[in-house]
Amino acid sequence: MTPGEQPAPLSATPGAAAPPVIDVRNLVKRFGDKTVVDQVTMQVAKGEISGFLGPNGSGKTTTIRCMCGLLSADEGEGRVLGYDIRSEAWKIKRETGYMTQRFSFYEDLSIRENLQFVARLYGLEACAVADTLEDLGLSSRRNQLAGTLSGGWKQRLALAACIMHKPELLLLDEPTAGVDPKARRDFWDEIHARAASGLTVLVSTHYMDEAERCHRINYISYGRLVASGTVAQVLASAGLTTFIVEGGRLDRVARHLAGAPGVDQIAPFGMTLHVVGREKQALERSVRAAAKEFSVSVEKGETSLEDVFIQFMAEASDNMAEPASTPQKGTAA
Repeated sequence: MTPGEQPAPLSATPGAAAPPVIDVRNLVKRFGDKTVVDQVTMQVAKGEISGFLGPNGSGKTTTIRCMCGLLSADEGEGRVLGYDIRSEAWKIKRETGYMTQRFSFYEDLSIRENLQFVARLYGLEACAVADTLEDLGLSSRRNQLAGTLSGGWKQRLALAACIMHKPELLLLDEPTAGVDPKARRDFWDEIHARAASGLTVLVSTHYMDEAERCHRINYISYGRLVASGTVAQVLASAGLTTFIVEGGRLDRVARHLAGAPGVDQIAPFGMTLHVVGREKQALERSVRAAAKEFSVSVEKGETSLEDVFIQFMAEASDNMAEPASTPQKGTAA
């Protein structure tokens, strides 16, 4: 956990600052003998856009579902929107918008018909559909079948359905997967505008540029939360150093540096090579020696969030991996 994390009480005290919208402690969720969420503690303040990062299968979706009441945690405690995640899950659901990874609306219904269905589920007045269509720029396409929409328009429909009942919390599970860059930028502009009005957002993503647009980020690796804070805090706490190598035959340089002292990552970027590691002095010695041997240039670079992401993945162990079997006596190993 980075120095930026500031645990707060699970209940508000008189005269204290407003409690976090999300405040969960030591959440554990198991499926059979596999621990998918392992002692996760997280807080998200009102009006904050909090990024949730991690590799596929790291437990992001399961954690989100425990927070909004779709799953019950096996251990831990917490409050979301002031409600207890165990005894008041139904209240959390009423005040939360949850956008799932996959498009989950009826493709043989129009945009308007899908929103009418959602409005009836929440007991909203008839005007809510027209207002939402106008608010999200969907009025001109209101009669188009959902199944014929492009990825960007499906995303906008899903967001409209999630915020139509005016939730206090919006949970977005990889909402921009498969969406073009223009639609992604428009989506994030919309999210920032909503957050500025007080909406709290927790969004899982694999895109580093999206993570950098969050107020704070949380990195989960195979069930364990390993970093939390602003992007600057997470970058600083990772303790990585990056050198940029430029010149000819970088493929030979990369092979030479693989496994060298201090070298944790080697990645080609266009006409350059990014070499990253935790042990700064050993890393620099290795890179400088390679530069001299191959007549290439070296300069200090900026460590990226992607470098940190890859480092966390490399250092974590897969909690879903099957244990190695022990050979029986008399059998070959």
